[in-house]
Amino acid sequence: MDEQTYRLTAHARVTAHGIPLLVALRGFADAGSVVELITNELTNNLDSEVVARFDNDLLLDYRSRRPTVFFDADHVSTYEMPELTLREVHDGTGQPFLLLSGYEPDFRWEQVMEDVLTLAEHFEVSSITWVQSIPTPVPHTRPSVSIISGNVQRNIDMFSVWKPKTAVPGSLAQLLEKEFLEAGYEVTGIIMLAPHYLAENEYPPTAVAALERITLITGLVLPTDDLRDEGKEFLKKLSEQVLANPELQVMVKNLEQRHDRYLKDIHTEDDLGEAPDGDELAKEFETFLAKYHNDSDDNRGL
Repeated sequence: MDEQTYRLTAHARVTAHGIPLLVALRGFADAGSVVELITNELTNNLDSEVVARFDNDLLLDYRSRRPTVFFDADHVSTYEMPELTLREVHDGTGQPFLLLSGYEPDFRWEQVMEDVLTLAEHFEVSSITWVQSIPTPVPHTRPSVSIISGNVQRNIDMFSVWKPKTAVPGSLAQLLEKEFLEAGYEVTGIIMLAPHYLAENEYPPTAVAALERITLITGLVLPTDDLRDEGKEFLKKLSEQVLANPELQVMVKNLEQRHDRYLKDIHTEDDLGEAPDGDELAKEFETFLAKYHNDSDDNRGL
């Protein structure tokens, strides 16, 4: 393989052994900005230090993820580069864990996967949990739901409401799941299903639900207070908009009926993937992925 894509920092002295690894990468379908909200909530409210930093020049397409430049009257004062880092974080009780967060690399995925496995071995990781959010036709008036993958059956039984059989463009986190499974690690993937009509907004309720799942899966005590407050305010404003718009009311009501019918059906279906509403969800998700993939190709290089 090529040269490694990361460099350990001067703070790379993780002393704990057998700690969880949480992977939160902002990919092409971060519906509701759920991964970004989770990352900000953890890094802003918990003590953390960067222990490894990945090389932008090897992994980043600068024209698709341009740095933020700050212009001060008549000159460029500073700029901020996108980052992909591995952090040691301490939860609300002081328990350490590792957080791989930032952008999903544009290049050299196979080398990145090898490097993440090397880092996991170096820091003696006990398990890996990754989180992602996709837009799906679910109503904001119902509790957030998810798809769970991996090799921990209790997590699948507890949190997975849909078990599709389909082929979709993959994310780096999903590829990491396969690599970690083959390496013998305990792995759980969390795909949150965010309301498709809110996918372009920051949607805190789904981020809170994701953090709750991560807490129950890993045993970590993670902060949610800020996101809960933001979510209450968001839902209040959204409810006002829906009440003022008859078309939105009809849309939400139809989504509620289909959602409730599907959740009722899965208690009687042996194969969740064969439930009619599950097929509808899969078709709409595949349509979104195809559209997004085409839009991304059209915009690349601008």
